[in-house]
Amino acid sequence: MDAAHLLGVIALMLAGAKLFGGLAQRIGQPAVLGELLAGVLLGGSLLGVVNTHDHVLHFLAELGVVILLFEIGLETDLVRLVAVGTASLAVAVVGVFLPFVLGYGLCLLWGLDNIAAIVAGVTLTATSVGITARVLSDLGRLREPESQIVLGAAVIDDVIGLIILTVVAGMAAGAEVTFGGIASITGIAFGFLIVTLGVGTFVLPRVLNLTRHVDLPGTATIAAMIIALGLAWLADSAGSAMIIGAFAAGVLLAKTPQAKEIEHGVASIGHFFVPLFFVMVGAAVDLSVLNPLDPANLGTLTIGSLLIIVAIASKFAAGYAPFWLHRRKAVIGVGMIPRGEVGLIFAQMGLASGILDKGMFAAITLMVMTTTFVSPPLLRWLLPPSKKPHPIERPGGIDDLVTESK
Repeated sequence: MDAAHLLGVIALMLAGAKLFGGLAQRIGQPAVLGELLAGVLLGGSLLGVVNTHDHVLHFLAELGVVILLFEIGLETDLVRLVAVGTASLAVAVVGVFLPFVLGYGLCLLWGLDNIAAIVAGVTLTATSVGITARVLSDLGRLREPESQIVLGAAVIDDVIGLIILTVVAGMAAGAEVTFGGIASITGIAFGFLIVTLGVGTFVLPRVLNLTRHVDLPGTATIAAMIIALGLAWLADSAGSAMIIGAFAAGVLLAKTPQAKEIEHGVASIGHFFVPLFFVMVGAAVDLSVLNPLDPANLGTLTIGSLLIIVAIASKFAAGYAPFWLHRRKAVIGVGMIPRGEVGLIFAQMGLASGILDKGMFAAITLMVMTTTFVSPPLLRWLLPPSKKPHPIERPGGIDDLVTESK
């Protein structure tokens, strides 16, 4: 794709995202739902404007989700995140185990061989933290205890998903999967997050303070972006996920004196890149699998519908895993439902390796598409937009919120 054509495609993606995002808000839905619909319209199923295999567009989308998770991190208080850590861990573990077991069993009953059933079950374990976080942010509910539990669980879920993905990729390549290998992957993934948050708490604020000696507009924002992108790169190099590094950077910088300036500057950058990510997610949807008039789609629609039921019910049930909490567990469960780009990555890996045939890939795509689109309106229904001031601006601030979440 030449530069001029690429600029035109990006312009259409941004225009579609803003137009449909605005329309979604007009009817009381989160803007992200409109951005996803804009992607469907511009994708290969309809207008064919957006090529999801284009490397430049893919990079811009990846940059968008990294910036989004950095923004979410800036709005997340580490003390409060730790306060709900046990609940997040429970939700994450149940949210991986239950969908996998039910999905694996369903696919075996459907007649899939063992390895194909494993890969299909793995796709059900995914959670798209980007979609849920964006919806909660749009609703002004990011600092609610339930939202913090969902964010923590989704981050842990992503780490577990990376471990599973690495193991399944090895199985697909015919490699021997050992307990030592799995333990090593697990240690690296969780170790990176723990070390980053531990060391970064003392180091990064001091690094950022050096920007006070540079008298140029936007220096604090650029320095923060350097830190975020650097930690995203380090996370990937350590075998973790880029978005986890970016999220950790935001959490660490949220308590610095420049936090408000950084949040404002990063939000301006995000207005350009973040919608591109959601448009790309929507563009990856293949609407042809939904045509009930095509006899070839009957089996796909049947197994796809069963996978949707399992996908929604299992993640929703995970919201009730922290039974000791007196919170709106339905909100937590719904927040864990969307599979988004994560589920598609798992499914694409299964198709590329020959483990999944095109019919099963289409069924999983239908499941991913449905869970992605059903979650934003459900969250909006369960958690109306907040009309209260930002929690940190209220008397008592964040300390009251931590007390509430215990």
